[in-house]
Amino acid sequence: MTSTLNSGSPAPAIKVQRWLRGDPLSNFQLGKIYILDFFSTTCEPCGPALARLAQLQEKYSDIEVELIGVAAGEKAATADEARAQVDAWVTKWLPNTNIRIAFDHSGEMAKHWLEASLIFHVPQAFFVDRDGSIAFIEDSNSLEDVLPKVIDGSWRTSAEAKKADKERIAEGETYAAEIAFRDRISAAIEIK
Repeated sequence: MTSTLNSGSPAPAIKVQRWLRGDPLSNFQLGKIYILDFFSTTCEPCGPALARLAQLQEKYSDIEVELIGVAAGEKAATADEARAQVDAWVTKWLPNTNIRIAFDHSGEMAKHWLEASLIFHVPQAFFVDRDGSIAFIEDSNSLEDVLPKVIDGSWRTSAEAKKADKERIAEGETYAAEIAFRDRISAAIEIK
């Protein structure tokens, strides 16, 4: 399995069932920087990570940086129950915010963003550069250091960016192989 979504790739479309907060957005506007943060209500570090990103949006709002929280793959018996879980969770973690929150129960966003970049966990952030290309894919640990470099346009061509992409891809390929191996073992056990 290889990564098809990397730094420099065109950003995939935003295809969600519903916008829980903020105005709907179907396309990225050129000239703006977007941070898409994929989260789950069952992920312990996701709430604090999204709250920290909300502070970054506030800090950089005057230079066209916008955060979009994306709940993709939320587990519940029905889509309505999953949406209610996400809505309650967002209200808890971001009670007074103007961040767009997207809800995707179909799996399209996870497929075209997370799986395509060999990401298998949340929280996970994607920076979309001013030209509509992926600038950075990473968990939320180093975002505050990278964002100024994305803003000034120096990140994507840097050696640091290339190294981060290589490390993410190597980790994702290893994890994908482990998942495939476990799936084969589970299938063999089921047959027996």
